[in-house]
Amino acid sequence: MTDPYLTLVTSPLTKGLARRIGLPRPAPLARFRPGQPLLAGPALVVSGPASAADADAVAQALVGWDVDVRRHPTPGTSYAAVVVVLTGLTHPGELSDPVLAAGATLRSLARGGRVVTVSRASTAEVAPAVAAARQGVDGLLRSLAKELRGGATGNGIVLADGVGADAPSALGALRFFLSTRSAFVSGQLLAVDADAGAPPADWDVPLAGRVAVVTGAARGIGAAIAATLARDGATVVAVDVPAAGEALAAVANRARGTALQLDVTAPDAGRRILEHALARHGGLDIVIHNAGILRDKLLVNMKPERWDAVLAVNVAAQLRINTELLTSGEFTRAPRIVSLASTSGIAGNRGQTNYAASKGGVIGMVRATAPLLTAFGGTANAVAPGFIETEMTARMPFAQREIARRANSLLQGGRPEDVAETVAFLAAPQSGGIVGQVLRVCGQNLVGA
Repeated sequence: MTDPYLTLVTSPLTKGLARRIGLPRPAPLARFRPGQPLLAGPALVVSGPASAADADAVAQALVGWDVDVRRHPTPGTSYAAVVVVLTGLTHPGELSDPVLAAGATLRSLARGGRVVTVSRASTAEVAPAVAAARQGVDGLLRSLAKELRGGATGNGIVLADGVGADAPSALGALRFFLSTRSAFVSGQLLAVDADAGAPPADWDVPLAGRVAVVTGAARGIGAAIAATLARDGATVVAVDVPAAGEALAAVANRARGTALQLDVTAPDAGRRILEHALARHGGLDIVIHNAGILRDKLLVNMKPERWDAVLAVNVAAQLRINTELLTSGEFTRAPRIVSLASTSGIAGNRGQTNYAASKGGVIGMVRATAPLLTAFGGTANAVAPGFIETEMTARMPFAQREIARRANSLLQGGRPEDVAETVAFLAAPQSGGIVGQVLRVCGQNLVGA
């Protein structure tokens, strides 16, 4: 789906006029292409004295990824990324030097640049001054992300105490936030709870040797997820209802996987998914719960059939399938579950009580499911899209669609591949220390911010 306004204000013929009359001008976002370098310019890594050792570890990892790393800002240098390491904070007063040093570089941050903070979780178990300093990073990062321009994004990695800055999931999250894979992810703080996980043997195909099931795969976001997982090396089983059979077969063929026509609300859906994966591909490692429906109505006008259908597809089916997998004894090879939630499930949305209940339910489900998988090195997490350009959003009334598109820090809608890249990141081996989390793909949408 195209965005005519974005085209208008960035076209060589009309962008000058748009600038003169003061129209907001969203920057076209660069998306990931295989083979491109992680960063198209130098990265600056700054810290205070107490965080210097962790900053050294981060810098070393960047060097290993062929990034040109600088440890001190140099006037006149345009940076592709700025990483602010704040893991050793003991008082809010210690934020000043590293944060202001990073801030002084932002005027020359490259278009599509990245700012990433690395900090520690604020908990009730630490001293009040420590907790204040750590929580302060949350506020500054979310505000900083709203100040960035030119398609730049700001995100944070929040480490649990005892998790190193060079833990697999810490570095995996850093690489994701620095890359163009996270083009529509901004203003997010992702918790890393454990040292679990492992860097992939090949960052270009991190899912090699893994078998993944994608529900609702026939079109839109589901089709993009299937294509992205296949690009990253996974063998894909594409699942959708029989009515979408032709489109489903096309998706499976493009992904060089197999198609399974199936209603996910069927009582035996989990068993049939597992049997297909075992028979055709020898195992099952990744499940992406993408299938979902909308039946919007104000609650005062809500009919039971609308309410029940949304809850049945969007969350009850996932619960039933997960139970089948977790009790089968066949879902044990560092398994990954990634479920599609929504910003509506976080902040609510008028006319979507049923949808928000189902997506809020997904968030609760992954939080409670994640501990059940840790014995196998597994994880369960959720991705919460904001406004994504799909066939569904194309049917929204014009004014409502334009408001939804622009109500985020990047002033535009995301694409299905933005959701797919985030799903692939959470499904990858390096994300083993990220458990029960929700990562929003919304351009820092005001809804749920």
